[in-house]
Amino acid sequence: MGTQALQVIDQFPDRFEVEILSSFSNCDLLIQQALKYKPNAVVIVADTCYLQVKNALAKEDCKVFSGLKSLVDCMTMNSIDIVLSCIVGVAGLAPVYAAIENDIPVALANKETLVVAGELIMQKAKEKGVPIIPVDSEHSAIFQCLVGEAGNVVEKIILTASGGPFRGRSLAELEKVTCEQALKHPNWNMGNKITIDSATLMNKGLEVIEAKWLFNMNLDNIEVIVHPQSIIHSLVQFVDGSIKAQLGLPDMKLPIQYALTFPHRLTGSFPRFSFADYPTFTFEKPDLKSFPCLSLAYYASKEGGNKPCVLNAANEVAVTQFLSGKIKFTNIPETIEKALMNVPYSKPKTVDEYLELDGEVKVLTLKI
Repeated sequence: MGTQALQVIDQFPDRFEVEILSSFSNCDLLIQQALKYKPNAVVIVADTCYLQVKNALAKEDCKVFSGLKSLVDCMTMNSIDIVLSCIVGVAGLAPVYAAIENDIPVALANKETLVVAGELIMQKAKEKGVPIIPVDSEHSAIFQCLVGEAGNVVEKIILTASGGPFRGRSLAELEKVTCEQALKHPNWNMGNKITIDSATLMNKGLEVIEAKWLFNMNLDNIEVIVHPQSIIHSLVQFVDGSIKAQLGLPDMKLPIQYALTFPHRLTGSFPRFSFADYPTFTFEKPDLKSFPCLSLAYYASKEGGNKPCVLNAANEVAVTQFLSGKIKFTNIPETIEKALMNVPYSKPKTVDEYLELDGEVKVLTLKI
């Protein structure tokens, strides 16, 4: 997401200036980008990488910081006009909350922030009058469909899912899939964690929870439909029965650009969609028996309180264990369900409480 955002910025050098770049531990790429884009500051979250980045940028007019707290502190810089948050996992929560507290609009690609603490984040955004513009392709599609519809009642939101690399596989077949197979998404080029989430349909479950908070929708009015072509990115049905959809090639640069330039649409040079290349659109219901993660997400969101945080933390651990070859693909939902059943209900009220809970659940999930 970060590299694609920079490709968008390259299209409009007279409109955008990179103020801060951050990375967890990818030193080489961060250094390369900092030398090209000349940001005011860079943050390398992994402390062990700090000296490498600092030494490489010693001759540049660029501040170098390390640690997640430094990234949070950078959200106080009054030179920032918008923050694009695409950090993977719950690590995005504190920086996003800090940006909102400091009246900085957020282009949000880190869905876990709203999954874990949606009520807290949306309350703070409302209190501060800070816009949150979705960047996930599905939520960007909904957002675009709602432009010009102020005052009109939405009957249903329909999130589309590609179905991932294992669409149509039975539970027995999924027992044998490998990590390499799970990382081969048919339509999207994404990081490892989100690609596995897409394969289990947990990604769609997290998006359901995100949509609930972004668009103030009841879960019963959020539907998921599998659309293997990934051209219709999502749809909105209004009370008169009319449905609006947003279409386009599966390219994250489009929702990134829309978020950064909203409410304007600027001419882009990215490839265009042609109906002649896609003569058929197909749709099917998700297979909840083979892919129970979607049902687990609905359950956690309906329970509310700490349950979505538990869901997310357990999923992060389970995906990491699968990527490490320590558990099977089908163990991912089993592990998450056990965590959900073993953590008592509570209602965290602050970012620190959510982060403390996240850590506790991850320890428990490792034991599971």
